[in-house]
Amino acid sequence: MLHGIARLAIAAPRRVLAVAALATVLAALFGIPVANRLCACGFQDPSSESTEATQLLTDKFDQGGVELLIVVTAPDGADSAAARAAGTAIVEQLSRSPHVATVTSAWTAPPPAAARLVSTDGSSGLVIAGIRGGENDSQKYAKELSSEIAQDRDGVTVRAGGVAMVNVQVTEQSQRDVLVMEMIAIPLSFLVLVWVFGGPLAAAVPIAVGVMAILGALAVLHAITFATDVSIFALNLTAAMGLALAIDYTLLMVSRFRDELAEGAGRDEALVRTMVTAGRTVVFSATTVALSVAAMVLFPMRFLKSFAYAGVVTVGFTMVAALVVTPAAIVALGDRFDALDVRRLLRRVFRRPAPVRRPVERQFWYRTPKFVMSRAIPIGLAVVALLVLLGVPFLGVRWGFPDDRVLPASASAHQVGDQLRNDFAANFESTVTVVIPDAAGVGPGEMQRYAAGLARIPDVASVSPPVFADGSAFLTVDSTAPLFTDRSEAQLDALHALAGPADRPVLVTGTAQINRDSVAAITSRLPLVLAVIAVVMLGLLFLLTGSVVVPLKALVFNVLSLTAAFGAMVWIFQDGQLGALGTTPTGTLTANIAVLLFCVAFGLSMDYEVFLVSRIREFWLSSGRTRADNDESVALGVAHTARVITAAALIMSISFAALIASDVSVLRLLGLGLTLAVLADATLVRMVLVPAFMHVLGRWNWWAPKWMTWLHNRFGLDDGHGVVNQPDPQVVSNR
Repeated sequence: MLHGIARLAIAAPRRVLAVAALATVLAALFGIPVANRLCACGFQDPSSESTEATQLLTDKFDQGGVELLIVVTAPDGADSAAARAAGTAIVEQLSRSPHVATVTSAWTAPPPAAARLVSTDGSSGLVIAGIRGGENDSQKYAKELSSEIAQDRDGVTVRAGGVAMVNVQVTEQSQRDVLVMEMIAIPLSFLVLVWVFGGPLAAAVPIAVGVMAILGALAVLHAITFATDVSIFALNLTAAMGLALAIDYTLLMVSRFRDELAEGAGRDEALVRTMVTAGRTVVFSATTVALSVAAMVLFPMRFLKSFAYAGVVTVGFTMVAALVVTPAAIVALGDRFDALDVRRLLRRVFRRPAPVRRPVERQFWYRTPKFVMSRAIPIGLAVVALLVLLGVPFLGVRWGFPDDRVLPASASAHQVGDQLRNDFAANFESTVTVVIPDAAGVGPGEMQRYAAGLARIPDVASVSPPVFADGSAFLTVDSTAPLFTDRSEAQLDALHALAGPADRPVLVTGTAQINRDSVAAITSRLPLVLAVIAVVMLGLLFLLTGSVVVPLKALVFNVLSLTAAFGAMVWIFQDGQLGALGTTPTGTLTANIAVLLFCVAFGLSMDYEVFLVSRIREFWLSSGRTRADNDESVALGVAHTARVITAAALIMSISFAALIASDVSVLRLLGLGLTLAVLADATLVRMVLVPAFMHVLGRWNWWAPKWMTWLHNRFGLDDGHGVVNQPDPQVVSNR
């Protein structure tokens, strides 16, 4: 297939590029509007107890899917005529909307309940509205209502917040952040590419491949939204991964093409060799990344499923675009591919001589692994200790649910959230709702005894009278236990332990229970996901190398390269060090983000593993396969790929670091984590740990049981380099 693509590019490069351009335009027309169909949703487990309870509240009690909170603040206080007029007008306006299920406020609720809706200093009153519709529709309705209502009037300040407004503003902010991210990443990446490739024409190829991949992925995501909800955050990952992997794959192919030319091959022959070697590596690498990201589909949350969809289609389109467009561009541009060499121009300006091609043995990328292998054990242990030390803060991780504080402090939802946390006696976020699905036949006495039992649970401030509808009932429990703490967890345990009225089963919902269910959904499926990723990665790397040792080494080192990223997540964003990089620390992390970071970063680490190991294996198979040949193969493999990997990692880190410019804290966290993981993997792991480890094991790097060696010789990927022979233990000991 790869040979055929190369021949097609040689025969009709302009037609290939024209078809690719047409496909990109069509993808753009269909894909760009996808942003309007994405939602800030999917953090909850749809099969959990809290989701079932919430659905019952919506279906039987018409409580509304999400809450829209309006805070009305007046200089003369919430009891002033201006505040009362504004508050009652807002209530009337909301009550007339068909999208609002329930409305209560400080001015219309009964006296005991009204007091809870007034701030402690008496300056602000609260309006609470339940918005109908699913996650997408409620978001649209909340946006329409807030634009009509959240307007200052007669000296009274009106601010909109609550979950409904958080979803609206996260969606809008994420769309703006994608544009900002690309405005940062594309120019910076292009400048680095100009330096790496030498000229702007060559540098434009990976940017074009990235744009094609992103637009193609957006088109597929748009099609997926007609079948299921897709998270708005998938948009940011698509943009970052599409650009980063496009540069990775294109850089690998162009570098290999230039190496083939330098070794004396003609342009056509060099291109064919490039496609069947570097092109094969691209296919294999894309497969490993896609399968690693695809594992997130095993989690029940639509947030993680969205990233699985986005990751797979992005990697797929990037691979196809790189394999089809890059060779066609090389042929179409011909000698102009290296035209306008900026480095040559700078040498003329500064009167520097042209660089002389040095033997590989005198190059930095060759001498470095040689030095590492000469002191393999102390250097390797030092790097392992450093990575483990950087990951220690992750041992203190505390899981929480994202709230309004993921938004910048300038967002109205964040401002309303701060007011509720600081200025109101009642903590609306920590409220727990207990639903009795089957309350038919339960007498008032039983219900009163149950409510009294709830009131005796520690940190329960009050329990509302039960509300009945269609054979079900619910009670609202006001809690003083801080969210995501041991007290909150103990309270949930006590609520579940209390027998329901007349021993009827009960369901619990609320932020604390939603968080518990989400963490449980992840931890219960995490062993399966990790096992699937491990088995798939081990199998694929075995097909590539014919060894069981190299894949196991890759698995351990890829996890190790993530330790710095996980430690930084906790130290910065949970504990608030370094000013939490301008975000609002909540003392917790979202479990979904940790899983996302692991799957994406693990796949990208495997990307570089394939780049390096495939080249090392080429030299190993063409050598005498002694212990000295193993070290030489490692040094030559690093020498021929380190420049590509380093440049690709630098540019990839630019793409992910651009996420740090996002005003949504979870994206900023993801951007920093991916940047650290990529840089640690490309430097400490590939340049130090891999040479050190492979030197210590020598020929045993390439060992496999005889039956597995037979499998690889029959089904593995050899590229004509020859079969893999397992080392003879006696020969190994002698050498």
